[in-house]
Amino acid sequence: MAITHNTAGPGMEGGGPIPDFGFNPPEAPVSGFEIVELAALRRRVRDGGLERVHRVGFHTIILVTEGSGEHTVDFVTHPCRPGTLLWVRPGQVQRFGPSGEFNGTRLLFSAAFPPRFTGAERLLAHWYGPVCRQLGTSREYATLSVLLAQLTAEYTRPADSVSSEILRFLLAATLLQINRLPRPGAEAGQGGGEVYARFCAELERSYATTRRAEDYARRLGYTVRTLTRACLAATGQPVKQVIDARVALEAQRLLAHTDAPVTVVARRLGFSEPTNFGKFFIRLTGTTPGDFRLVHRHGDGGAQAPAR
Repeated sequence: MAITHNTAGPGMEGGGPIPDFGFNPPEAPVSGFEIVELAALRRRVRDGGLERVHRVGFHTIILVTEGSGEHTVDFVTHPCRPGTLLWVRPGQVQRFGPSGEFNGTRLLFSAAFPPRFTGAERLLAHWYGPVCRQLGTSREYATLSVLLAQLTAEYTRPADSVSSEILRFLLAATLLQINRLPRPGAEAGQGGGEVYARFCAELERSYATTRRAEDYARRLGYTVRTLTRACLAATGQPVKQVIDARVALEAQRLLAHTDAPVTVVARRLGFSEPTNFGKFFIRLTGTTPGDFRLVHRHGDGGAQAPAR
């Protein structure tokens, strides 16, 4: 895949936006989809761009097949080895470890590509499911390997004979199979369903303008209690904590990966007073915005993956 480096996006006075990688596969037989070996992708992106902090505008699923290393997503560093499954969603900020650490199959697709099955559509919602899983059984690994091999076989047919419909249905089957996997730290069957998926989509649109659970409930036609039940099922946290966590994550991204002053970050996230933003940030993260920036400047700091 030829990744285009794009700095377009929301402006940040006093500092540029987080670097963004757009989705633009060269000579792709279908639009919005690509599947490629990670090693081949690294050979095409030789400027070290994958190892630098960047935000992605598409879904990326990686099944590690050989080697070991690390992959950092939103300040959490995930150890990778054969059987590790990564799913990085649009808007998340990531950084690959050094080139050649591990190899695997890398599946990239736009949010609009899969067919609109109810189950598959729910899985595309922001914040649904963990970034990293370690497949627990050989059966889980074999099932996903076969599905990825079928996607690869279809994608690499002569260009005029590739079926976008077959790719879409195989992708939906892959996503639904991933949904069957045990979720770390959650009981089997937990989810949150359509309510949580709709809430997450609205949260992505509105987190910088409102932090009131009542506003989200009114916009979606639910009660705050309904949103809280859905959030508790999906994350173990009530709706207000989920909203605040999303705002805090974006604040962390902007503090660590841009040069924007704290006052600008505060304004960008809907705080009229920097002091209120500082109190909010301390409550959510346990540290001040300035101290957080010193530790995590441009992605140099990284937390270890939590047990979840």
